[in-house]
Amino acid sequence: MMQWHIVCDFDGTITGTDVIDNILQRFADASWEAIEDQWLKGEIGSRECLRRQLSLVQASPAQLLAYFDSVDIDPHFPDFVDHVISLGASIEVVSDGIEQAIARILARNYVTLLPILANRLRQMDQNRWRIDFPHSSDACRAASGNCKCKSTPSGKRVLVIGDGRSDMCVAATADFVFAKDSLAKHCEDNGIPYARFDTFADLPALLAKLPSNAANTLHFSREQQELFNHV
Repeated sequence: MMQWHIVCDFDGTITGTDVIDNILQRFADASWEAIEDQWLKGEIGSRECLRRQLSLVQASPAQLLAYFDSVDIDPHFPDFVDHVISLGASIEVVSDGIEQAIARILARNYVTLLPILANRLRQMDQNRWRIDFPHSSDACRAASGNCKCKSTPSGKRVLVIGDGRSDMCVAATADFVFAKDSLAKHCEDNGIPYARFDTFADLPALLAKLPSNAANTLHFSREQQELFNHV
C-alpha cells in the first residue's frame, strides 16, 4: 500500500449525515432549497451553490459549535486510519464541506493528524457567515468549491473513498474507488472500477485486494469486478 494515496470524502462517507445540509435546515431560511434544486439540475456548480446558501445562515459561533459536537462518525473510521498508516499509504480528508466542522468532529473522535482539504467558513458579523474556497479551480469540470482532482498527487496510485456527487469527478480519474450510495451507482453506470462498501469496517479486507505495486494497472472485467465486491 505504500504506493497508494487515499482521497476520502467526509459528509455521508465518514459521517452518516451532511453537515452543511443540516446547518441550512437549522439556521437558514427555506430559500436555500431552491438554490439546492439549481445545483441538482446542473444549472450551477457547488461553489456557487454553497456561496449563496451559506450567506443565508444566521447562527452564533456557539450554535454552530454545538451542532458540530452533535455529529457522529462511522465508529470504524479511527481504526481504519490507523490501519492505513500502518500499511504505509497516505490519506487525506478531501471534502466540499467545511474545514472547521471536519476538524472539530474528527478531533472529538480522536482523529487529529489527518490532512484536511475543505472549504473554510468565515464570520462576517455576530451571526452572519461566508464560505471561502481555498482549493477551488477555475478549470474544475464540476465547478466545485473544492476541486478534488487537485488533491491527487503524481507518482502514486489514487484510491477514492466516497458516497456522492462531489466525488464523481475525481472518481473518473482515480485508479480505484470504494463507493457507496449514489457514487456506487455512478461507478456502475460509467464503468469505473470500484468496490461497494457500507462501513469502514469493510475496507481493510478490500484494501488487501489492491495491488501493492504502482506499476500494476487495474483493469477489471465485469466478472472480476463482481469477485472484488464479494469479500
